[in-house]
Amino acid sequence: MVGYDNKARAESVLAAAEASGEHYGNGLPMIASENIISPMVRKATNSDLHGRYAEGLPGKRYYQGCDDFDDIESLGISLAKSVFNANFANIQSTSGTVSNIAALKALTKPGDKISAVSTADGGHISHARMGAVGLRGLDLHTYPWDEDRMEPDVDAACSMIRDLEPQLALVGQSVFLFPTPLQEMADAAHEVGARVMYDGAHVLGLIAGGQFQDPLREGADVMTGSSHKTFPGPQGGFLISDSDDEKFHRRLNSAIFPGTNSSYHLHHVAGKVVALAEFAEFGVDYARDIVVNAKAFGGAMAAEGFDVLAEGRGYTASHQILTRHGGQDSGAGAKAAKLLEDAGIITNMNMLPGDTKAMAPSGLRLGVQELTRVGMGVEEMKIVANLYARVLLKHEEPSEVKKDVSLLKEKHQTVHYCFEPGPAYP
Repeated sequence: MVGYDNKARAESVLAAAEASGEHYGNGLPMIASENIISPMVRKATNSDLHGRYAEGLPGKRYYQGCDDFDDIESLGISLAKSVFNANFANIQSTSGTVSNIAALKALTKPGDKISAVSTADGGHISHARMGAVGLRGLDLHTYPWDEDRMEPDVDAACSMIRDLEPQLALVGQSVFLFPTPLQEMADAAHEVGARVMYDGAHVLGLIAGGQFQDPLREGADVMTGSSHKTFPGPQGGFLISDSDDEKFHRRLNSAIFPGTNSSYHLHHVAGKVVALAEFAEFGVDYARDIVVNAKAFGGAMAAEGFDVLAEGRGYTASHQILTRHGGQDSGAGAKAAKLLEDAGIITNMNMLPGDTKAMAPSGLRLGVQELTRVGMGVEEMKIVANLYARVLLKHEEPSEVKKDVSLLKEKHQTVHYCFEPGPAYP
């Protein structure tokens, strides 16, 4: 725009990006859907590939100049099959939601009936009418929910599937504390001729690391997921299946390209491949340590006096816990998240069962995957829980607590579980 200092505008963007790194680097990032990348992954994503195209599959491209990327993607497909113990993997998707849209395109047609977890009970927005399910024009029905166990009521859900006879049974959540009773639900779905789709976006690294559940062996026909949550790669997605049906493989590939992606961000794909190689080396240890830390954090938060959901089941079997901070639709979660951010603790408000207002929920969803990646362990989880208590229960001035947050975090600035440990927040 003529008359404006556009260079200054550009420089302000770079300054804001640097400030974001300092904000997270000095604080405690505990949003359950985020992670950091390793130095080698960063090199791959900050490469010439960022501006290139490679429509199609390795060896079958619509452009010239793809030989080098063919090598990258072929290696990535092989690694993904190995890491996820699967017969089929597509690594092109640009996000978990795009993976879900592609899976829905491959498995359903508009008007089909689908069963899924409601957003109020922890289902992802892409499972809802406001998201990918609505975009595909599907007839959505949600499972009965067991609030004590924080999972679908397995008997009622299986009965619903048998009565409804959906074309697709979708399982998986955004709030994902415990493995889904998948085998029982998949058996019911397959009895009525339905396909089963498992959205493992949040727990994909835990699954690959053998620390959660094994959806492809428990009845899922397709598993989708994100490459940047408990799986510690760049932003992107996966589409995975253990089917040996080549025709089905072609349908899944076509649902990604040309179905949902044209350019699929080759630099991020390259980063995924590096992350897959690192996960093959370090992923079991990383996944194990995440779950150990999450369990310890849940117990420590309860010991401090917080209302941590699913106490009877040990709070969590994943990377996240849920805490309740007030009554239904009270907005207490939003208020708590703001106070914590003022203290340098970065979280997100979250709806809990019974809440109906997404912007005024009663809870927080707290993840430990990034703190684990920078080397924190069980003892640090106790310290972090105490910092929460100082802000939210003892009502200390957040700016004073922030000083101790910074002191803790300055000891944990290195990315672990990778080939070249290095700065976490460059």
